Amino acid sequence: MRAADLVEPFPTVEIDSNAMDAARLMAEQRLVGVIVMGTDGRPHSVLPGSQLLRMVVPEYIQADPALARVVDEGHADLMCAGLADRRVRDVLPHDKVRPAIVDPDATAMEIAALMAQTHTPLVAVLDGDTYIGAITASGLFRRLLAVT
Repeated sequence: MRAADLVEPFPTVEIDSNAMDAARLMAEQRLVGVIVMGTDGRPHSVLPGSQLLRMVVPEYIQADPALARVVDEGHADLMCAGLADRRVRDVLPHDKVRPAIVDPDATAMEIAALMAQTHTPLVAVLDGDTYIGAITASGLFRRLLAVT
């Protein structure tokens, strides 16, 4: 099995997109993260959903998660409001998650090894400079285990 057989359409966001739009995309499509496209049209990084959550949870609660219990639901419902004023580039981790990239001829073993080596469940597939989609760890397992 080659990457061309495993690739699926996978949404991307532009690096200058609104961070709230990226969060909505993740929520609506039940994604754990998205591929961020650079201004050159190539995958720039991966924005994990956990990073967006890190941007909306106050630092004092991150330092002491027990404090989350004292935040009322009205305030919790407004947590994401701060994303509306930010761009994706503003919320990327400082040590940004580089996207793992393969070409359509990569084998399933090469893809699995790359995922294992880079600790990422998401690999972008490029045909030359053209993004054609991604392979997720769950998609790879589905195909390798023939799970429908």
